Amino acid sequence: MIIPELPGFLTHLGGADYKGLIISLFTLTAMLSRPFSGKLADRLGRKTVIIFGSIVCLVCSLFYPWLTTLFGFFALRLVHGFSTGFSPTGVAAYVSDVIPAHRRGEAMGFIGTAGALGSACGPAIGGWVANLLGLDWMFYLSSFFALISVVFVLNIKETLAERHSVSWTLLKIHKKDLFEPRVLAPCVVMVLSAFAYGVVYTLLPDFGEHVGIHNKGLLFSYLTIASLLVRLLAGKASDRYGRVPVLILSVTLIVVAMLVTGVANSGWLLITGVCLYGLAQGATSPTLLAWATDLSGGRAPWAWNSFALYFYGNGYWFRGDYLGFMVCQ
Repeated sequence: MIIPELPGFLTHLGGADYKGLIISLFTLTAMLSRPFSGKLADRLGRKTVIIFGSIVCLVCSLFYPWLTTLFGFFALRLVHGFSTGFSPTGVAAYVSDVIPAHRRGEAMGFIGTAGALGSACGPAIGGWVANLLGLDWMFYLSSFFALISVVFVLNIKETLAERHSVSWTLLKIHKKDLFEPRVLAPCVVMVLSAFAYGVVYTLLPDFGEHVGIHNKGLLFSYLTIASLLVRLLAGKASDRYGRVPVLILSVTLIVVAMLVTGVANSGWLLITGVCLYGLAQGATSPTLLAWATDLSGGRAPWAWNSFALYFYGNGYWFRGDYLGFMVCQ
């Protein structure tokens, strides 16, 4: 909801030259928090981790309208990143507790679909609210949605059988917690694929305005709707035909999508490139997560996300002692 409007918001604060930090600072704390969130999900419970992340999101969204300095904005982006480092990890752990292994690809497709629905509606609604009522109300509405998620999670049953008491030892991270060699291949694919994600989410609002698309949120809606259309099919296809064949097709489509987007000189050509990228991302996300889970013996290692995961965005999650997250979206 808020990402499409953040470049303009930052320009208003006098930080037009620092737009690249909007995503990168957010990603930094999302990445750094994952070793802790995965461990806490296994020790304190899935619900606790999900709720903590949602509360961080709620509070940060409330504070954006009150920021008047660049330092305050970027400090808040750092804190906001923790919400993505915690909630998706807890969600993934919760889902992995109840999903059978032979439907893993399909399940990841469903999870990605849920995220894509929010990502499809959010930008369009955010852009509409920002244009109609102003940016402050857009931030408040984002906070309200986070509040709804907290209320929802409070009413689900915890799936962690044995919970530990809170202690500082839970925050102690060892070298083995940060790197899992078995998932090096999907990790490399994730990092390289993520460059396109960073470019799209950082530059798309300004690019859209340049070619005459003034509701910047609509471009993200096109992207996520395209992603939504293919996620379930890609997840089932990877279960049936294998992870690598699906990834070869989806990563090739990322290349094509970036070429089309790069040469776009009209609104429709830009939308075409964005939709192609949405299809590619929607197929890549659940397949990479299922592949990593396969390689780790059925338990998705949260450590690999420490280095690569959130660089991609919507759609990767992790689990348990080895639980990491990939989306997020």
